[in-house]
Amino acid sequence: MNKEILITELRATQQFFDKSTSCLKEEDSTFAPVEGMLSVAQQVAHVAQSVNWFIEGAYRPEGFDMDFESHMQQVQGVTSLKAARKMLADAFDRAVEVTSSKSPEELMAPLPEGLVMGGEPRIAIYGGITDHTAHHRGALTVYSRLRGYTPEMPY
Repeated sequence: MNKEILITELRATQQFFDKSTSCLKEEDSTFAPVEGMLSVAQQVAHVAQSVNWFIEGAYRPEGFDMDFESHMQQVQGVTSLKAARKMLADAFDRAVEVTSSKSPEELMAPLPEGLVMGGEPRIAIYGGITDHTAHHRGALTVYSRLRGYTPEMPY
């Protein structure tokens, strides 16, 4: 697998997310359709956290950090869409940086055994990043419509 293709996929995923959620404003940060759901800012922060989670889990010996309760507590503290967008941009930049630093052999090495993609080649995480980000991009377009906005087409 050519790492330039992976980097292009990461940047396209980021661009699609940013474009389709661009109608959301800072004043929408704490909006959630119903109590108990993640807010706009928390959704974006969760995506950022997940990009980091995939990258870290793929390249550390112990694999993926499965302490989802702790992850959720961190996300629940995010109340600013602007701050969450910065987290997301930083996460994608880091993903590109890490990917750029890897050899083809490192990219194809198997993921640590475990519940998440155990034994698959590391490049499998890039599809996971794309799919997970698209899932939350879709949720946020629903949030946008509930706020009376028309989200841009991501492509």
